[in-house]
Amino acid sequence: MEVLIIGREGQLGSSFFDYASNKGPLNLTFSSVDDLDLTSEASIKAFFANKSFDFIVNCAAYTAVDKAESDVEKTFLLNATALTHIGTAAASMGAKVIHISTDYVFNGQHFKPMRPEDEPDPLSVYGKSKLQGEKNLLLTNPQSMIIRTAWLYSKYGQNFVKTMLKLGDDCDQISVVSDQIGSPCYAADLAGAILEILEGIHSGKHPFSPGIFHYANEGVCSWYDFALAIFHASGKACSVNPVGSEAFPRPAPRPFYSVMDKTKIKKTYGIKIAHWRISLEKCLSEMNQ
Repeated sequence: MEVLIIGREGQLGSSFFDYASNKGPLNLTFSSVDDLDLTSEASIKAFFANKSFDFIVNCAAYTAVDKAESDVEKTFLLNATALTHIGTAAASMGAKVIHISTDYVFNGQHFKPMRPEDEPDPLSVYGKSKLQGEKNLLLTNPQSMIIRTAWLYSKYGQNFVKTMLKLGDDCDQISVVSDQIGSPCYAADLAGAILEILEGIHSGKHPFSPGIFHYANEGVCSWYDFALAIFHASGKACSVNPVGSEAFPRPAPRPFYSVMDKTKIKKTYGIKIAHWRISLEKCLSEMNQ
């Protein structure tokens, strides 16, 4: 099975690359910004010319949530318009698409686990662009699977875990918001789940099921809880003070509740998901290797 991973340089793309050396039924090809400019229709068309894939996994996105509020055009080019071109190219070669989306398509104000069928209501430019990308992809290629995730972290790039580790080295105490609730997602777990789904499709274990799904690690916490766990697991003595979101005003509004209901993806594809505390310890262990 020929699989293209778009976004080699990001957290999720890098996590996929860690699996690339494993010998199995999937032949993974990776693209980066150097060979595929998602802001250019011409670049996308040129890249896919004379190529053939069974699946395209899109991990690329404009993810600078606050900067997106003032960089609207580029945000929508990457997160929305590009999905029209990817979907069209995939449909022309008979490929199916797996696209990564976000909890930011919701307003985060209902305080119950968000289901794939719940009505979106994005509050930020980033969230609006990602929702439009979902719509564009499903319109151009109905044979697409959208996986919304939240609170992504890994040993790669910039993320909350790495920020906390640095602050833990530099500070005796810090303040972290305690009124935003969600479920952290270890990028290696998400990449592994997608590869497990693809291998299951290839083997005939289950058919491909297009539509919208949710994925994050099991368990629920606040950013404050997450920071405490990071310091405890890493042995750092930094103390953490819980504060409200008003202590850190941002250009883009954050969802207050980002817990994802993962029932659909677990039942459809038989996926087992680790608790976030277990995956955090795994990530920290890999960082220390």
